[in-house]
Amino acid sequence: MGRVTDSPHVRAQAPLAPGMRPRPTAIEIGSVLCGIFAFVTLAIWGFTAWPLPWNIVAGIGAPALAILVWALFVSPRAVLAVHPFVRALVELFVYAAATVAWWSMGQAWIGLGFAIVAVVLGALNGRRRLA
Repeated sequence: MGRVTDSPHVRAQAPLAPGMRPRPTAIEIGSVLCGIFAFVTLAIWGFTAWPLPWNIVAGIGAPALAILVWALFVSPRAVLAVHPFVRALVELFVYAAATVAWWSMGQAWIGLGFAIVAVVLGALNGRRRLA
């Protein structure tokens, strides 16, 4: 049998220095952008869907609650380590909240488009994490 170095398609990678992380993939960057889009969506929904003074409470509170839940369960440095299925459910819940917010603002196509992109990126990112 040949050695690994004999294979033309396998390249050895230098180990990362302590404290260094590998470069993020396009799927990871897309997932981060989906999360940011969801938080901004919840802020827009809160400020536009409610009358004064509740719009200030909802405009700040909805994204703050979503960010808190994200930091607890979904982020790469999550406070609570949970099963990947629970992590996916929490991520899906935040994306669903943003989708419903777009629908309630009369922008169903934006909500539907976001839902499709978010679910596809979430599924790809989840498969990559489990592999």
